[in-house]
Amino acid sequence: MKTPVSLVTQRKPGRTAATVLSGSVLAIVLAVSAASAFAAAGKDLQFDRTISRPVLEHYLSRAITMEGMLNGRGDLADNIRMLNAVGAKFIGRSLCLWGGEAAMLRNLERAAQQAPQVHAADPRMVLQACIFEIVTTQVDEVPVPAWAFETFGLPVEARNFRYADMLYPDGRFKDHWRSGQSVPDVSRPETKLWFYFQGRSYIDAGCEAIHLGQTELMNRNDPHLDHYTGVLARIREYATGHARRHMVLLDSHVPSGGLVRDGRLLMDFHSFPLRIMETPDKPQEAILKVGFSDGIYGRSKGGLTFSGWECEHLPYLVEIDNWGVSRTPGEPRAGSIWIWGYDEITWFAHQPPEYRARWLRYARDWVRRTDPNGFLQMPGSRTLRSPKDHLRWYYANRRSDAVPEGFGDEDAIRRIWAGEAGASAANHSPATER
Repeated sequence: MKTPVSLVTQRKPGRTAATVLSGSVLAIVLAVSAASAFAAAGKDLQFDRTISRPVLEHYLSRAITMEGMLNGRGDLADNIRMLNAVGAKFIGRSLCLWGGEAAMLRNLERAAQQAPQVHAADPRMVLQACIFEIVTTQVDEVPVPAWAFETFGLPVEARNFRYADMLYPDGRFKDHWRSGQSVPDVSRPETKLWFYFQGRSYIDAGCEAIHLGQTELMNRNDPHLDHYTGVLARIREYATGHARRHMVLLDSHVPSGGLVRDGRLLMDFHSFPLRIMETPDKPQEAILKVGFSDGIYGRSKGGLTFSGWECEHLPYLVEIDNWGVSRTPGEPRAGSIWIWGYDEITWFAHQPPEYRARWLRYARDWVRRTDPNGFLQMPGSRTLRSPKDHLRWYYANRRSDAVPEGFGDEDAIRRIWAGEAGASAANHSPATER
């Protein structure tokens, strides 16, 4: 078995003002070039109040995960440069707050300052925030604004959110993540207040999309989706009058294939992990396969969308997901969702650069060929967990003074999206000489 490759380097001296200036000029040039190429390919990116399926799919075809970009993760200027260079349009998880609610207001303020910088580079970019399947005791430190009470027709009180009032009454999923970190119950009035507070705040910060995490963990007391329908309708209503293009794009991880109520889809698109399958006879390699684990391929449910068009299968994104590390990192775990003992992004990060480039092209082509409703969300920035070499984060950026830990995959992403020649998925496998 090959030893995972560590890509951590020592930090280099800081950038000079000239470097920053030249980088900004380069970003503008690249933005114009990427925009021209996208327009030349006939890509329509216009939407307002509703979004057509072709426009939605154009955004999904240029989706990239940039976890935490607007809440302090990575170098913002270099991230903007990279996004323009590769031609990204849908910026997934850019405001990504997992627990840590005590810092919520500070993070919202920072995001509201940084989002305009992204849109100044490309106003068509969609920034995504997240409402996750976690609430912690820190939520008790966040004041409930008067407008949240008023939206639900409740008496205005001077108080903070209440963690205990968001949990399942029967104790399900209490301390699910760790002590004081639980899965909220969407049927609880306090949870709906919290979700609406987050959604409205993210829209005010400049986000036009919200990922709703594992919705099916939070709706165990909402079998007919009445509660989810109500709170999402309020978020959408606020977006109509306050979002940049008068709507918010909603998605969530849907192991069942989607949330549908009376023939209406609750989400604008679906999302799910790639579900990568290791190949035990080829050390460290992995492939995609229909029917492996609970992959969403061919299973995305259809119905009537918020934008008014019907579909048999709603378009979806598959992402190189993160969830941790097994007890045997680097070792085969055939038949499980672990890939050589790691989650998806950590396995990917341990591969050599040439293999990563081939694998991304293979995965993009495999998904499109296997299910035309699916689109690969490229990895741009994502948390890792690798105890062997202490890697903690993946950046697709080129390695530089700004991003000394960069993995350098941005050129591979740019080439794939630009349709440049390279390794194909014709043989249904990314395997080549390693």
